[in-house]
Amino acid sequence: MAVGYALTAVLAAVIAVFCLVCIRGPKPVFFFSYRLGLVFNEIPHVALYALTASTALAFVEGDIATVADWVAVALAAVAAAGLVVVALRGMRTAPVVRRALDEALGAGTATLRRPPLARILLRPVFRRRGDVKRVGNLAYGDAGRRNLLDVYHHRSRPEGGPILIHFHGGHYDQGRKNTQSLPLLYRLASQGWVCISANYRLRPAFSHPDHLIDAKKVIAWAREHAETYGADPAAGVFVSGSSAGAHMAALAALTPNEPPYQPGFEEADTSVTAAIALNGYLGTYFDGDPATSPVNLARADAPPFLIAHGDLDELVETENPKALVTALRSVSTSPVVYVELPGGHHAFDLFHSFRFEALIDGIEEFAAWVRSRSSPH
Repeated sequence: MAVGYALTAVLAAVIAVFCLVCIRGPKPVFFFSYRLGLVFNEIPHVALYALTASTALAFVEGDIATVADWVAVALAAVAAAGLVVVALRGMRTAPVVRRALDEALGAGTATLRRPPLARILLRPVFRRRGDVKRVGNLAYGDAGRRNLLDVYHHRSRPEGGPILIHFHGGHYDQGRKNTQSLPLLYRLASQGWVCISANYRLRPAFSHPDHLIDAKKVIAWAREHAETYGADPAAGVFVSGSSAGAHMAALAALTPNEPPYQPGFEEADTSVTAAIALNGYLGTYFDGDPATSPVNLARADAPPFLIAHGDLDELVETENPKALVTALRSVSTSPVVYVELPGGHHAFDLFHSFRFEALIDGIEEFAAWVRSRSSPH
């Protein structure tokens, strides 16, 4: 029996199942399903490449000789079919995003775009772009490495660009800048935006509102310093985040210029033009204080929101972000775009995938719509 090939087929089948199904327990199964799904649900074609090459090699070398070997081939075929389904679900994202934009912002807002096939199929894990420069580890506060940020800007430094600030996820107790939503940051920076990815203080040494204070420090820093890199705050200051970072971004967007969250910099303008929440937990903080839930902070003058969540998110069920969508739409005069990504798991923003590239297209169109209708701060 071709043991090596059989193990490859079994692993491919396990990956396909973990991508196709939302698994929340038991813990040992969740541990592996979450991590394998984290990668291969977004780039299933990489697993498909490996499985196809392994199968071809097994036949070329004459390893398929027994009944057990043919069973492995059959399993590989089933796994391949599953991976194709995973890929097709990711490719369904584009029409879903367009529909969500049209429903929230008006028919014709979204346009059909061609996905960057070469980047998705051949270079999904390489985020850097030659026309974008990253300026790393700039201090925005006095908390050491937890108060550092990176700036991404076009190498030609065109003037008047809008600003995007991003906060990483990690349950508020882990994570770092320069890890999440990099395809988004590099895409926008290549088009003249100035993008910022920031660290912030973490649990258990710090808790709410320390994270929110850090977020506001970053916004204040961006308004004061981003012009050096080609930005103009009057062109728009957008705040975004992934997972816990989405919670922090939403809180920041819904508490503009509130002195309790700006100790020592009360006069700084920390308002934002719009907020973008990706695979976010948008409920109460760990202490259960209702004031820490964005849902309870919804207000008539809230900025526009774009909230994107996977329908198979194994960490945060869709009811969580939908609660904020409902709360905002009930009181806010600004639009709320909600995109429920078919087949999307948690942390879908790590790679150049069909899913995330389509969502980035939607974020660009959302930002263009907002900027065309917003007045300078």
